[in-house]
Amino acid sequence: MTGHALQPTARPVRPPFERVRREQAPRRTRRRPLAWFVALVLLVLSVPIVFRGMDDDGPTPIAQLLAFLPWFLVPGWLALLYAVLARRGFLALWAIVVLAATVGYTLPQGPDAPAGAAERTGKARFRVLTANLRYGSATDALLTTLRRERPQIVAVQECDGRCATALRSTRMREEYPYRHIIERSGAGGSALLSTFPLKEKSTVPGTLAMPGAVADVSGTNVKVQVAHPMPPQPDALGSWRKELGALRAYGASRGSTPAIVAGDFNSSQDHAAFRSLLGTGLNDAARLTGQSRTPTWPNNTPLRPMGAQIDHVLVSDPLTAVEAQFVELAGSDHLGVLADVKLF
Repeated sequence: MTGHALQPTARPVRPPFERVRREQAPRRTRRRPLAWFVALVLLVLSVPIVFRGMDDDGPTPIAQLLAFLPWFLVPGWLALLYAVLARRGFLALWAIVVLAATVGYTLPQGPDAPAGAAERTGKARFRVLTANLRYGSATDALLTTLRRERPQIVAVQECDGRCATALRSTRMREEYPYRHIIERSGAGGSALLSTFPLKEKSTVPGTLAMPGAVADVSGTNVKVQVAHPMPPQPDALGSWRKELGALRAYGASRGSTPAIVAGDFNSSQDHAAFRSLLGTGLNDAARLTGQSRTPTWPNNTPLRPMGAQIDHVLVSDPLTAVEAQFVELAGSDHLGVLADVKLF
């Protein structure tokens, strides 16, 4: 044979960047669902934050989610971490906005305690306890707490028949001779106990009993009110708003008379309806003592550290809280709030 030998056909050489592009395409496809999931998480966090900024509690489930707004930081940080590692610029910016808004909104609401209040001498110093007994299940724990802590004013929620019977015992009458007890089954009953004389007994209208009265504290009239509006469940959101509104009207109508409103408000400082109540001149004892983010509910689950502070002791000038602590109540899903209050 003559001529040149047949040469093998050379395969076209593709630029390296094309090979890299083909190798990376499946990986990008795999990451896309995760990016969409992170975007969905950020959307779920953003909607309640927008309502918070609008000073509106919104519909279900916004009102319920707002109770746990501080814990938006956990998924927010995880979303930011993913966005940075995956180089998703838009998601990273979105996560930063969500985190910044959450941090801003979780700052304490209301004024600081008056300077030197703990050291100043006032007209009186006394203790106020609020306790939700979970359908009366924590009645024995309440009695033990009363004997140990000796509060002068006690607001009791979810006081059923056995609770009312216990509070009407001879010993309890001796320790708390002044009382306003409304006995109902289940969560409906409430009680106001006092070592101070009570007069002008009243109630704030609501599905659950909310008794009140005027206490004579060292010669000063102090309005005392138990709070227990309906929880913001989907079928009771209207009642929740209405009853918090009734408590706000109570606070606004007190005039110059100092007031104490204590109980299970089923709302936190992240709810517009509760902030509106604070706007009547009432201050949260937990806020005044630097504990405005201590959860009080739910107290009987592994998620307790990620709960919400919905139990409060509110006071108006010239009352202020100088100390507050949160009390375990065996049988209840709430912590009690025990506040040391001064009258100036």
